[in-house]
Amino acid sequence: MQIFYRPLLQKSMGKGYNYAYHEYQKYHEYHMSGHSKWSTIKRQKGAADQKRGLLFTKLSNSITLAVKQGGGIGDPALNFRLRLAIDAARVSNMPKENIERAISRAAGAAADQMQEVVYEGFGPGGFSVIVVAVTDNKLRTNSEIRNIFDKHGGSFGVPGSVGYQFSQAGCIIAKKDGKSLDDFFLLAADCGAEDVEEIGEEVVIYTKHDQLAKVREALQSEGVHIQEAKLIRKPTMLSHIIDSGIANKALSFTSLLEEHQDVQEVFTNFDIPDSLIKA
Repeated sequence: MQIFYRPLLQKSMGKGYNYAYHEYQKYHEYHMSGHSKWSTIKRQKGAADQKRGLLFTKLSNSITLAVKQGGGIGDPALNFRLRLAIDAARVSNMPKENIERAISRAAGAAADQMQEVVYEGFGPGGFSVIVVAVTDNKLRTNSEIRNIFDKHGGSFGVPGSVGYQFSQAGCIIAKKDGKSLDDFFLLAADCGAEDVEEIGEEVVIYTKHDQLAKVREALQSEGVHIQEAKLIRKPTMLSHIIDSGIANKALSFTSLLEEHQDVQEVFTNFDIPDSLIKA
């Protein structure tokens, strides 16, 4: 279950923005989404610091696939997925020539075999997992991802086994830059966002998947410092983990998936208390 931003405002009409904001705070104190929870854990554990070469390979594959899926359009102004992929590459300080090479590669024969594959399954303790990968050898990637599930306490599922527990959404990560969560709460609503979460000095703003470009541009026009914008699978129900042993296995399992060379994204629905993450 999730309560989105606009319905909360609608429910609170006549009681003022303060009432809506406090209701929002109470909800999110206990219902941080699995996506942003994992983002927080990666920052605390330092798991996001992948080897530079591996990171650039993943970013390059993402750019090439975006061109291919966009009908061969290599202009980011006309291909929004490509624009997102290039923005992500720039945030990671990927050299301009690498970006241009990845765009050009989409027109070559090597890109013909490249495809996006999606895997579903369960992690240690039963939480749900969706893995999105880009590969030029589907059989190899299938075998290696299945091996991670089998050897590290997971269960490899079939298409549709957990997909219903996630919804497609747009995700924007922005710097607070001195603004309060209350400020972002109102600003995001005015820009057409669906939901907002706070993570330290950043906020995560969720949109409908087909409204990501519009909301992103609206926020930028208001001077918001956007660090990342992407399409995600947001969990609609959470799996609560309260055992420290299971929590460690869950974090290790998810990290192993993310470290695989073909994996672009890992989406989970686990909820782990901060006390276990810091332990």
